[in-house]
Amino acid sequence: MKRKDFHHLVAQGPLLLDAALTPGCGEQECPETWALTHFDAVASALRAFRDAGCDIVRCPTAGANRLRLGPFGLASQTREINRELMRRCRAALGSLPVFGTCSTTGMSIEPFGDLDFEEAVACYGEQAQALAEGGAEGFIVAGMTDIQEARAALIALRELGDFPVIVQMIIGPQGCTSGGTDPLAALVTLQSLGADAVGFNVADATVPIEAIIAQVKPFATVPLCAVPVTADAGPEQYGSAGPSLLRAGANLLGGDHRATAGHMAALGGRIHGSAALPAAKKAISALSSCRNPAFLGPDHPFAIVGERINPTGKKQLQASLREGSLDLVQQFAIEQEQRHATVLDVNMGLSGIDEMAMMLRAVGLLSRLSPLPLCIDTTRPEVVEAALRRYPGRALVNSVSGERERIERTLPLAARYGAMFIVLPLTDAGIPATVRERIAVIDTVMAAAASHGCTVEDIAVDGLVMTISSDPGAARDTLDLISWCSESLHANTIVGLSNVSFGMPERQWINGAFLGMAMGRGLTMAIANPSSDSIMATVQAYNALWGHDAGMLLRRGTFSGGPS
Repeated sequence: MKRKDFHHLVAQGPLLLDAALTPGCGEQECPETWALTHFDAVASALRAFRDAGCDIVRCPTAGANRLRLGPFGLASQTREINRELMRRCRAALGSLPVFGTCSTTGMSIEPFGDLDFEEAVACYGEQAQALAEGGAEGFIVAGMTDIQEARAALIALRELGDFPVIVQMIIGPQGCTSGGTDPLAALVTLQSLGADAVGFNVADATVPIEAIIAQVKPFATVPLCAVPVTADAGPEQYGSAGPSLLRAGANLLGGDHRATAGHMAALGGRIHGSAALPAAKKAISALSSCRNPAFLGPDHPFAIVGERINPTGKKQLQASLREGSLDLVQQFAIEQEQRHATVLDVNMGLSGIDEMAMMLRAVGLLSRLSPLPLCIDTTRPEVVEAALRRYPGRALVNSVSGERERIERTLPLAARYGAMFIVLPLTDAGIPATVRERIAVIDTVMAAAASHGCTVEDIAVDGLVMTISSDPGAARDTLDLISWCSESLHANTIVGLSNVSFGMPERQWINGAFLGMAMGRGLTMAIANPSSDSIMATVQAYNALWGHDAGMLLRRGTFSGGPS
């Protein structure tokens, strides 16, 4: 089955997945080798799910990765076990699609644990390759509580080939995964990285699965999968959950490990023949950290990209980085979060240091430290790739210009890892002199982006602010470009705010006035210092006026920019 075949199948109506099989072995025995030894019982259970109306059945290989098999002394048999189980499942079920199952390694992955990220990707890649050799028609990444581990599995599966992949996250009583990932953040991260469907299981019946599906549906660009909890429910009661989940927005329903063929038959009887809600959107402008999402655009609060984690012109930060210390990076991140930045820009471009190594260290630190998404700010494509591959969310890339190297190397990387990116309207020949010429560069970049599957929702156009001290008409050109992007391209726009006043006196007033003018033209983001009261007061007043910030955080006419 190809990815397009899976999406065509989902478009025909809601699909029923099977329930996870519970092996009959003891704790000291490997479930997968037990399944091979007792395959007649496994085949009987799978055929019962097929006869109950399941549209896709999974091969019971959830724990058959090298790291989970290791304690049983079976790591060297990883390929054989997965390939043989899948081969037998395919033979037992005929034409019914059989998906391979991947699940947790049982270890915590960097930057949250000790397992190297690339080792995790390789672990899942080895298992997936064997399952594909056995005849897997797709994959389910099940039972994930760590978004970074889910990403590692998804990257491995996407690199394997054109197979559909469903990724399921477990949401606990606190409304997030045990790793702290909000359902919306998980959705944004996984669908941008290439998941063909995103699913949610709940830890127990106290967590309302319908509410989770309804919460994420307006932002879903892929089908949603839901797994209702069996608990003590009989088949008819279990089946009654189906229609409400479809109304909430689910496109696929599966069973938990306690669901029987009778439960699945009842569920299938309530959903087959019904209409499922399609994905609400084809693309969205959103970033995510490992914990929270950040939605961008005119229908969302104005976004400040905190500029302080950048060594340019900061002697103290330069000295700290050359000493290998990230103490100031941590300090600046905390201060910018407290000052209500939306995104943290991360630039490690400094002579005398290993930029890639320092970028990866900074990304790891900030992923653990801050709930804010990151903007990866570098001119080196290899640093972009390293950071995007390991970042446990959806990042913003600064930037893709009309320069040949950026289009040929940086743009494909942003597309591959599902990042948003800033479009910078300059070329190898330099900065275009007129607004019309800048628009032509934007059109060129967008055409290249479309060839990689990117849409206008994936970008933010840089207004290319030049200082008015050398060109009195520079601000007007930027405002005209912002207007065109807002009205004709319907794209997010961003500016490096402080550029406009460089070389001028009373810079804060110029910056503030220009920001207000740009907002009026449709500007949605700015790279700025959130420590500026005038800037942040303007932003929060703007958000209040557009209905995005009812509290406004203004007290007695004075901006309250500290921690809320």
